[in-house]
Amino acid sequence: MSQTGATENVTGASDYDVVIAGGGMVGISFALLLNRLSRANVRILVAESFTVPASTNGTPVYRPSFDARATALSYGSRCILENLGIWNTLQQHATSITDIHVSERNRFGSVALNAQQRGWPALGTVVENAWLGNVLISELRKQPGIEWLSPAQVIDCQNGIDGACITIDHDGTQKTVTTKLLAIADGAQSGLRTRLNIGTREHDYQQQAIIANICCDKPHAGWAYERFTDWGPMALLPLTPASDAAPRMALVWTMKGERAQELLSSSDAEFLATLQQRFGQRQGRFTRVGQRYSYDLKLTEASEQIRRQIVLIGNAAHSLHPVAGQGFNLALRDVQRLAEVIAQATAECESIGELTVLRRYRERQQLDQTRTLIFSNRITALFEKPGLVVGGLRHVGLLALDLNVDLKNRFVDQTAGFHPGAALGNAIG
Repeated sequence: MSQTGATENVTGASDYDVVIAGGGMVGISFALLLNRLSRANVRILVAESFTVPASTNGTPVYRPSFDARATALSYGSRCILENLGIWNTLQQHATSITDIHVSERNRFGSVALNAQQRGWPALGTVVENAWLGNVLISELRKQPGIEWLSPAQVIDCQNGIDGACITIDHDGTQKTVTTKLLAIADGAQSGLRTRLNIGTREHDYQQQAIIANICCDKPHAGWAYERFTDWGPMALLPLTPASDAAPRMALVWTMKGERAQELLSSSDAEFLATLQQRFGQRQGRFTRVGQRYSYDLKLTEASEQIRRQIVLIGNAAHSLHPVAGQGFNLALRDVQRLAEVIAQATAECESIGELTVLRRYRERQQLDQTRTLIFSNRITALFEKPGLVVGGLRHVGLLALDLNVDLKNRFVDQTAGFHPGAALGNAIG
């Protein structure tokens, strides 16, 4: 079913500069960034496999839910979204992270990170995924140069001399279009990536992540927590209050699969007691837990992120451990950089699907990807290693980080996606 707003009908004779397979947060962000950077000089089609709700006259609708999943946007991501022009709308239903406390259970070593000390309005911002998605879709529908097809799935791609031939299943009917570049954004279990025989490198953490929202009896005041426990690392992120105004936080807790399944099947009271015991009293007493979900944790990288006329973005290119909170933020910097490269190539009349152009993107973004993947993996691995000696070294390391302002600032910059070479949207005019 097609929606109203941006042009949403595809004819067999249509040709596109870019077809984006996947209309999730990464795919739509890429479409908006490319449209703006190219000054609407690039023809874009976004194909999304799920049916998207009907248009609400250009105004995104916030539907509060206690159990809503959320994403922590870094300060670097905020810069990109500000330049894109949607930040003021997003922050209407978002929560700023002004302070982050990093600690290990039963040890005194800890690090306190503060936005004001860094000179920023916030270290990050927590936004419910549904609201972020609605704002992005609403902005996309305002762009006449972007075509939207839903429900539609790109099921095949054949390279040609002047462009790729794309097969799209649109609500059960197959049709073919041509494009200079196919951007694959259909997620970590990308069917299109498999169809094109693009392999992956995987590291199985042998863990599961438990995701749930928690109420507590003490206002969070913009604090977020990274807590490393004997069961595994956890993150608590500040959220907008529940409908009864109770302080609400998003929990991500990783642990061995057996323990995760035990906690999932426990009563709410048992779950809260276990969480309280391992987190402590810093955020007061936990009073309520919503629906609990779990998923297996793997670090996945595509063996090829680019081919002639093809580029992988988002989780189809790389998916990270969630505790460090780097996944979507890295993907957003990726598509910012990719949009910059394609817009420049278009202005210089280059063929955007050629490897000379796509390699330029990889060369400019590879350092950021490598640094972020290593950072995320090492942080996770460091706090999973048991033993008194390793634990003592962690304790000393946290103390040293807290006392060394320069080292702390570099740590903050990396977590916030504000490190040297990061794409921050400065190219948008």
